[in-house]
Amino acid sequence: MEKTLKKYFLIFTLPTVIAFAFAFIIPFVQGVYLSFCKFTTVSNAKWVGFDNYKTAFSSGQGFTSALGFTVAFTVISVLTINLFAFAIALLLTRKIKGTNIFRTVFFMPNLIGGIVLGYTWQQMINAILYKYETTIVSSATYGFWGLVLLMNWQMIGYMMIIYIAGLQNVPGDLVEAAKIDGATPWQTLIKVKIPMVMSSITICMFLTLSNSFKLFDQNKALTNGAPMKKTQMLALNIYETFYGKTGYEGVGQAKAVIFFVIVALIALVQLSFTRSKEVEH
Repeated sequence: MEKTLKKYFLIFTLPTVIAFAFAFIIPFVQGVYLSFCKFTTVSNAKWVGFDNYKTAFSSGQGFTSALGFTVAFTVISVLTINLFAFAIALLLTRKIKGTNIFRTVFFMPNLIGGIVLGYTWQQMINAILYKYETTIVSSATYGFWGLVLLMNWQMIGYMMIIYIAGLQNVPGDLVEAAKIDGATPWQTLIKVKIPMVMSSITICMFLTLSNSFKLFDQNKALTNGAPMKKTQMLALNIYETFYGKTGYEGVGQAKAVIFFVIVALIALVQLSFTRSKEVEH
């Protein structure tokens, strides 16, 4: 069977490889090239070297401030989403009545589109803030915590399902052995359950980290960067640079390449760190 699979491996994978090359690899390579060019269309690209990258970090572009805001948002979101999701997963693996209903309810927000969520939460938050004669776009603080709240509401249920799957695969013999040895519930959680679900933690950390950094539609709908672009995240900054001004397409492309490198490096470091903590069952 293995010899047969190796023999016909390329035949079965070739259509997928071709599709992946046309949909991702070729556009990606072309995008890196265009980040060193000034262009309005692909056909009139003119090589300008590192000028686009220098412009991207200039004070008028707001790229560094968007990066700082995105990093702060990502740190808070990753911590809160994973803590709440894991806590809920622990509760819903204790044979509580109606567990399946609770799981469904918590997971449902993940099925709603980001634009819809953004406008919905904008209306709900503004309904509360109107009492104090202000809105979510009047303060960067309101916008920041509004985005964190929205991201938590959308992602917690999804991460919860992954954590539940991990917790259910923890061998019952280990938990029983810990109890016999006199371990408290807290010690069992720290010394037994968490090490055994590190694979789930790796997945959830990666998903929350990448999704938080790449957040666009929720940011666009909820605050659109207001006030004064203080709540503008990297993806929205790149979008507005690329489509906002004619002649700045190359700068927007340079920002996109920088964005890719930052997210890739952080994700690789996170994956390397959490995988080193995983325990084989």
